[in-house]
Amino acid sequence: MLAGKRVLLIIGGGIAAFKSLTLIRELRAAGARVTPVLTGAGAQFVTPLSVSALAAEKIYQDLFDLTDEAEMGHIELSRAADLVVVAPLTADLMAKMATGLANDLASTLLLATDKPVLAAPAMNVRMWQHPATQRNFATLKDDGILFVGPDEGEMACGEFGPGRMSEPADIVDKITAVLANGPLEGRHVIVTSGPTHEPIDPVRYIANRSSGAQGTALARALAALGAEVSFVTGPADVPPPAGVRVIPVETALEMQTAVQAALPADAAVFAAAVADWHVANASDQKIKKDGRGVLPVLEFAENPDILAEISHLKRNRPALVVGFAAETDNVLKNATAKRQRKGCDWIVANDVSPETGIMGGAENAVTLITDAGSESWPRMSKDAVATRLAQRIAEALA
Repeated sequence: MLAGKRVLLIIGGGIAAFKSLTLIRELRAAGARVTPVLTGAGAQFVTPLSVSALAAEKIYQDLFDLTDEAEMGHIELSRAADLVVVAPLTADLMAKMATGLANDLASTLLLATDKPVLAAPAMNVRMWQHPATQRNFATLKDDGILFVGPDEGEMACGEFGPGRMSEPADIVDKITAVLANGPLEGRHVIVTSGPTHEPIDPVRYIANRSSGAQGTALARALAALGAEVSFVTGPADVPPPAGVRVIPVETALEMQTAVQAALPADAAVFAAAVADWHVANASDQKIKKDGRGVLPVLEFAENPDILAEISHLKRNRPALVVGFAAETDNVLKNATAKRQRKGCDWIVANDVSPETGIMGGAENAVTLITDAGSESWPRMSKDAVATRLAQRIAEALA
């Protein structure tokens, strides 16, 4: 998968540095050669010996080690790899990168390299959310630095939120996408996923049983083929994939706005289970029982048809628009009619009757409907469905 590729791995300080050991192991298992650079702070969490032993390479730590400078100067070291990876990227190292500081080996390498740089941030949630960190993050993205994560979850310090370093497997997936020069490299794909939540009042909403698993798997598979993925997701049960641009939304109207803002794109895949209606008279206060058995009157209004809207665009219409049809009866008939009605190029139909266990489950059984006809795929994992569909999308855009 990464055979013959050279990765310069910079290990920053922080408890997440322990994940770098697994990352080295997984990169080598994928065929990559890893040259490790350990910061002074990183050495407080993992030892040079353990890093060097797992990488089976000499470890670099000191900018002013004259022996190293004679053997391989920091300029050559910064340019000898196919990709520079920073994992973990601390708030301090991010600030150095954003301001162009070069006062140690790691920051000097990052300033001197002419290779792509992929960073995996890891820090306390408050540090991640601080305006200074967000400014630095925006600056680095504008500079072309690639990112994977951070993920959301429980921190070593006990707090919860965004700031966790992505798991090594996700980082390897992103590295593979960056280095693989896949068939979708240079292509932009929009993927919608998950349910939408339509408020009734501040504490209640209308939703459906979509977990977001299929849309998440599809975004991951497209990114693995080299695509730049804008992932517009409702409040799903599964976490978003690494290596994509995540745009969280709650309602159908928010999803519509996010999709419009993400255009132009080469393809758009609408895997989200968007609610058909929203409550037009949603209350801004919690609706309470009055004790007399009088039920509140909810007035419903149709939500925008995002799939049809994008399919019928006169300008900026993606070359390939793919919809999903979750049906409980007459699956092929209803899905075929939906494709014609919406004006999309493909429809991925599936039977979500309760007895199938597909909605919210780990597997899917789909039929791909195109101008050429229908093609039924066997039941398989949602990851396998995503991989197969992503490959078909790549072939269609070739």
